[in-house]
Amino acid sequence: MGPLFAWLALTATCSAQPKLPAIDPVAHKSYTETIERDGAKASFEMIAVPGGAYLRGSPSTEKGRKDNEGPQHPVQVKAFWIGKCEVTWGEYDLFWEKKADEKPPMTDADKKADAITRPSKANHHDIDWGYGRGKNQPVIAIHHHGAMEYCRWLSAKTGKLYRLPTEVEWEWACRAGTTTAFSFGDDPSKLGEYAWIESNSNDMPHPVAMKKPNPWGLHDMHGNVAEWCVDEHDPKVYATFPLDKLSLNPVKLPGNKRFGHVVRGGSWIDAPERCRSAARDFSVIGWQKKDPQIPQSIWWNNADWVGFRVVCPVEEYESLKGLKSKITKESPN
Repeated sequence: MGPLFAWLALTATCSAQPKLPAIDPVAHKSYTETIERDGAKASFEMIAVPGGAYLRGSPSTEKGRKDNEGPQHPVQVKAFWIGKCEVTWGEYDLFWEKKADEKPPMTDADKKADAITRPSKANHHDIDWGYGRGKNQPVIAIHHHGAMEYCRWLSAKTGKLYRLPTEVEWEWACRAGTTTAFSFGDDPSKLGEYAWIESNSNDMPHPVAMKKPNPWGLHDMHGNVAEWCVDEHDPKVYATFPLDKLSLNPVKLPGNKRFGHVVRGGSWIDAPERCRSAARDFSVIGWQKKDPQIPQSIWWNNADWVGFRVVCPVEEYESLKGLKSKITKESPN
């Protein structure tokens, strides 16, 4: 049974679909989060994304398609919130940067957040790789561990559950109800209206939200910086899911390896085909080749084209409860 036939069969019956939690449409609204540390503040918007079902992956006929994007299979995802934009230095600096005159944490949330380990400054390069750390400039060159720990800190700080998106959530949010190669259609010549890519980026990342958003109001899902997902990459994982019934937010949980984590969306260094909604990439040891430290940092790398955005689930999946990075200084590559 092909994926399209299976999909049509599924949409004709509700009995095959996993039961999703009831969502209060009044409560599930977009919101603005504000975080503060030692008098410094940063705010970011979280967009309410509905739950639903879609065909994950790309058809074999899609231009630029890689083998790890198939076979297409039907998946279902619960409602969640996702960052309107990629995490910026204005936000991330509140997590990691220590100030000489910083006061001790006062609230219980501050105490919990302060207990989370934070990175020290890399001693062999500029943190921003020379592109600047303006408050709207996207975070770059952050290891998967650094992104995961930021989410844990943000959760403690705000009292909400924040984490990286799963691949299923990320692609659902990127597609925004579309089935085309990009969220605006199949014509890559229009990509410059929505994304910073190799042809228009002037060899650098750009402040967030300068390009058109996708249909759900999310900026830079294509291009600018590629974005970390929770998942560990497996080129054949799509083949492990059924074609004739929905899988509820399948995820390949990360282990303790330093590399091999999924990034999605393409970046400012990429050609259009690498910025498609279904395109998958993953971290490799070469992303840290410029780090002379032994052992190399588990916080920073030299992938100055990689950043991330955060999600907040309405109801967390059992498989993701208690999720935290397992990477340590002793972790293998």
